[in-house]
Amino acid sequence: MIQRNEIRPAGVAGLFYPADKVILERDLSLLLESAPLASLPRPVRAMIVPHAGYVYSGGVAARAYRQIMDKTYDAAIIIAPSHHESFQYIAVYPGKALRTPLGDIPLHQELIDEITAAHPDIRFSKRGFALNEHSLEVQLPFLKWVIDGIKIVPLMMGHQAEDFINILHGALSQALARRNCLLIASSDLSHFYSDEKARALDQLVIDAVSDFAPDRLYEDIEHRRCEMCGYGPAITAMKVARDCGATEARVLLYRNSGDITGDRHGVVGYLAGVFY
Repeated sequence: MIQRNEIRPAGVAGLFYPADKVILERDLSLLLESAPLASLPRPVRAMIVPHAGYVYSGGVAARAYRQIMDKTYDAAIIIAPSHHESFQYIAVYPGKALRTPLGDIPLHQELIDEITAAHPDIRFSKRGFALNEHSLEVQLPFLKWVIDGIKIVPLMMGHQAEDFINILHGALSQALARRNCLLIASSDLSHFYSDEKARALDQLVIDAVSDFAPDRLYEDIEHRRCEMCGYGPAITAMKVARDCGATEARVLLYRNSGDITGDRHGVVGYLAGVFY
């Protein structure tokens, strides 16, 4: 029997975002104050947010997190890609909380039990949750800051094939059908192309997200017309959001790392999108 009493430490604090609580609070406050509140007619059901260091993509991520500030949800389901480990299932952290410099974020154990019971390929595992994996962790300080007290379901996709997207889509749609939950998909876009090439690739993602077209996005990814390191989380979140009542999408901001550094030779793309 799994003893679900561990707390995952903040592995990339001090690398991707400040480890000092006061500095992190200051940075989050400044990022969110600079992010305009969009006029959305219905509650946000899902978001796509980047996962680079805050100095690069924090401003883009803040555009999405600003839209849910002080809102109420039963839980937040964070879906992220595993960069360092490949495994043929979806991993759920087998613990009780994830640590941030702002405090611990508890896991929603009842919801986790429902989701893991839905399919054997959604299972408790620490794979994908190594301390050097940043894709899910960088979302935590933002989420803790905008909705203090929220419980989460942390999911790591060890492989993003269509089968695993379908498995997770089915399990989450069933578990969230009667709940007021938020889906957070963690993904950057194209990596290390020229600014011109990156913008051409990333425009296809922007168009598919704006059109709320997850199947088209998957086809574009499969045919290498565009890139997302977390396309599995993004497509899953879009599909589940639609099942949970979302009918519209909006891209709030696109930037690439060249907009921050001035280096246009090998950039990484970032997008903030919401589904409501």
